[in-house]
Amino acid sequence: MARSSAFAYNLGAALVLLAAASSAQPQGVTTTTIVLGQSAPLSGANKSLGDDIRNGALAYFKKVNDAGGVNGRRIELVTLDDANDTKRSGENARKLLEENNVLALFGYASATLSRPALPFVEKHKVPFLAPFTGADPMRAFNKYVYNMRASYADELEKIVDHYAKYGVKRFAIVHYDDVVGKENFTAVDRALKERNLAAVSIAAFKDRVKPVVEADVKAVLKGDPEVIILTTLYKATSDFIKMARKAGSTAQMVSNSFPGSTPLAKELGKDGAGVVIAQVVPSPFGAGAVLVVPEYRAAIEKLLGKPEYSFTSLESFIAAKVTVEAIRRAGPTLTRETLLKALDSMSNYDAGGYVVNFSPRNHNGSKFVDLTIIGKDLKFYN
Repeated sequence: MARSSAFAYNLGAALVLLAAASSAQPQGVTTTTIVLGQSAPLSGANKSLGDDIRNGALAYFKKVNDAGGVNGRRIELVTLDDANDTKRSGENARKLLEENNVLALFGYASATLSRPALPFVEKHKVPFLAPFTGADPMRAFNKYVYNMRASYADELEKIVDHYAKYGVKRFAIVHYDDVVGKENFTAVDRALKERNLAAVSIAAFKDRVKPVVEADVKAVLKGDPEVIILTTLYKATSDFIKMARKAGSTAQMVSNSFPGSTPLAKELGKDGAGVVIAQVVPSPFGAGAVLVVPEYRAAIEKLLGKPEYSFTSLESFIAAKVTVEAIRRAGPTLTRETLLKALDSMSNYDAGGYVVNFSPRNHNGSKFVDLTIIGKDLKFYN
């Protein structure tokens, strides 16, 4: 073989080996880093929720990184802004998986933002961790999706059960006229029927962007409800409550966790006193007996430089802790496949008083639900 031909052959062989080594490199994993991807509303009307989700995760990842990471690797979170737009959340999933090449997706802010990511999740066989939703469409078993919180159905059952025990019979529900909204209505309707009750009035908002109109409020109040259950974003929920109060309603206002407690309380201001909100994590506002709470409080203060606590960032902190434990269990040879196997092995994992339970046939990790009320001092109480 001529010298030039031998050189060309050796160069070609080297390039083939280099390409093979590159393709064998686990997605989102290097010798020093583990990269996770997130799409969240970091701008627009739902920015506060997106910030809380991102900050809760970053607080735990910083704690882990400051202690040396996992198996010598630092965890990085790449967050792309979707401004609460479903087209952008879907495109962000594509970018994160096909351009950023992340190990897993983490912490999308709702079912409507999560669902456009699913085709990319299934195409690339990537773990989709802790979508911030309890909606039924995201609870149906998917081998790649791991929910770390209770469902909206669990929350709504808890709400109806609590008030029915005190003799309340007249319930109304406010929801969106879309897939998730209809599932919420079905959950309330099912809980009422089990107690031989039915909703006295209903409002179904056609558009998540358009403001609440007076006609919707009047339609609900016409049924003279004792309890109004709201399952809408924090701006719509706040607007409805303020308009209902102005119209003279004395009904108990109750929201599921969907709008985010802190954003809703801030939007309500003084009109928030007495509003009840379902929670899927313990209260972050006191050290209490739940061990993960003081751990979270110390970490979020270190990240933000101030004691800015919320239920949402605590939920994200716990989800990040579960994620890190799965990464640790997957071992040094970390791939999407080994991470999936590790998650499926997490039976009754105690994250510090908050237990998450996964198996190969169950990816809905928790059913924890509590009810809190906003006091006159605008603080949350159990």
